[in-house]
Parts: sequence; structure tokens; C-alpha cells
Amino acid sequence: MRLSILNPLMQPQARIRSGAWPRSALVLAACMALGACSSVGEKMPSASSVAGFVTPYKVDVLQGNVVTREQAQALQPGMARDQVRGVLGSPLLASVFHADRWDYVFTLKRQGQPPQQRRLTVFFKGDIMDRIEADELPSETEFVSSLDSRRKTEKVPPLEATEEQLKAFQARNAGSAPAPAPAAPAAPSTSYPPLETSGAPR
Repeated sequence: MRLSILNPLMQPQARIRSGAWPRSALVLAACMALGACSSVGEKMPSASSVAGFVTPYKVDVLQGNVVTREQAQALQPGMARDQVRGVLGSPLLASVFHADRWDYVFTLKRQGQPPQQRRLTVFFKGDIMDRIEADELPSETEFVSSLDSRRKTEKVPPLEATEEQLKAFQARNAGSAPAPAPAAPAAPSTSYPPLETSGAPR
């Protein structure tokens, strides 16, 4: 009888002990996972180093009129406004308050390069050009070469072999040249009967 009284009292403790086992296993697994995450973080590359390899594409932004050194040299004092417009194109800025000047501004923004800005101002007296003020302007070839964003290789590999290389190749492969294949035997000649015989009924 004593055993039957103790047995119901023992069951809640057994339930507590059996419920503690999954909880402690869960806590142990969580601690191990957190410890693994901290050691993996040291070996994996950081977001900043990955961002150095993968960068988004940014479109080149060209604004304004491209004015080259050759165009600026073509301008002469005494030219009419229409002649200046024919050489440089329409000005980017033509103010009502400053009718005696035209401003040509060119801006180039490219990915991975500092932005460039060049300015040329044409001054008029009435409708006749008086003088120009300009930044250092590139020549046309310099400007076109600055737009080429492809990677420049240091040296172009040779695409043809020299005479010495050909002779060395022939000398090296002279002993290992394959023997010519024997000629195939001539096929026996065959004769076929004619398809139609002359004088046969149709």
C-alpha cells in the first residue's frame, strides 16, 4: 500500500525530468550553433570586401556641348553669332540678362573616375564676337580616347608564327610525322544493263 501511495507522487517528478531533457538539448544545440556562427564569421569575407568585387553598373552621364581645342581655334574675333553657332553649336546657357555672352559647359560623369567639367564662354559686342575664355580643352583625339572605357592590354599577342618558329616546329615534328596511309584498292568496275531496250513494246 505504501508503494501505491508513493507511485502517484513519483510520476510528476518523472514528467519534470523527462521534459527537462529536450529543453537542455535544445539549449545545448542553440549554444553550439551560436558558437559555430562566430567562428564562421571570421573566415567568411565581409560585406565590404564582397562589394569591392561586385559593383552596380552606372551609366555614363554626358551633359552639354563637347568643345574641342580645334573648335576653339576656329573661332576668330569679328565672327557673327550665326558663324559661332555653326562652329560650336547652340550654347548651353544664353541668359536674357547677359545677352553679350554665350556659355558652353560640358560635364562628364563616369563610374570609377572623377567627374570632368569644361567651360568655354564667348563674349560678344552687339552681334560680333569679341573674345573667348576657356578652360584647358582636349583635342578631338584626346577626347575620343578618353571615352574608350575598355581595358587596355599591355601587349597584343602575336597571331602569326615567325620563320624561325616554323622551322623549329618542322624540325621537332619531323620524326613524329605520321606515315602516309596506303592507297585504297581500286574498286572493281561494274556494268549495268540499260534501263530501256530499243524496240521493246511500251
